[in-house]
Amino acid sequence: MTQRLHLVFGGELISPSGTVFKDPAAIHIVGMFPDYASAHRAWKAEAQRTVDDAHMRYFIAHIHRLRDEEHPASATEELGA
Repeated sequence: MTQRLHLVFGGELISPSGTVFKDPAAIHIVGMFPDYASAHRAWKAEAQRTVDDAHMRYFIAHIHRLRDEEHPASATEELGA
């Protein structure tokens, strides 16, 4: 069975129109989730909690896409090769 992990994280951006974090060391890691539905609930809760701050943004990263066991070389392996 394929495991589909999702990481929810966020923080303060330099500009509300971009995706560059002001301080990458201060990124808030909400957590790792076993499915998109639970990751989306966590993302939504953090996004709503910080809705009044235009510079705060949260994201869902599809961690399972970094390592595709069915292909001999995932995108991550290609970066290191």
